[in-house]
Amino acid sequence: MALPSIFNENVCNEIIDRINNLSTENKPLWGSMNSTQMLAHCNVSYEMTYEDIHPKPNPVLRFILKTFIKNKVVSAKPYKRSERTAPQFMINNTRSFEKEKDRLINYIKKTQQLGESEFHLKENVSFGILTSTEWNNMFYKHLDHHLKQFNV
Repeated sequence: MALPSIFNENVCNEIIDRINNLSTENKPLWGSMNSTQMLAHCNVSYEMTYEDIHPKPNPVLRFILKTFIKNKVVSAKPYKRSERTAPQFMINNTRSFEKEKDRLINYIKKTQQLGESEFHLKENVSFGILTSTEWNNMFYKHLDHHLKQFNV
């Protein structure tokens, strides 16, 4: 089953509406992150796509990521609850809820505006060349998983 397309404006707006229904009062249904940490956690995927602030995996780690992790991330199959996350996705410091929320919304809008063709056969820092469907699955599935985690 295909996931909704994050490149579609209506889908993008639905995700943004869900984010706008989130507050610091929302408690997770599973896991240990608070809502601010979750927003910052979701921003990491976009930082890795648009910013040069995370170290690139060395060739051995990249081989491991492509071989053992990639399909879990880019397939349409939903994530399991409380799965372990990669170290660069762990948020342990204090962040601003509003700043993280605004950053995430801006990243989502940028992705939608760039469009599906921008992502077709675009290289991902961890997984190599991805199709636009794989990019969509990675972005949409991750956002949907964590918004469900906070019941929005």
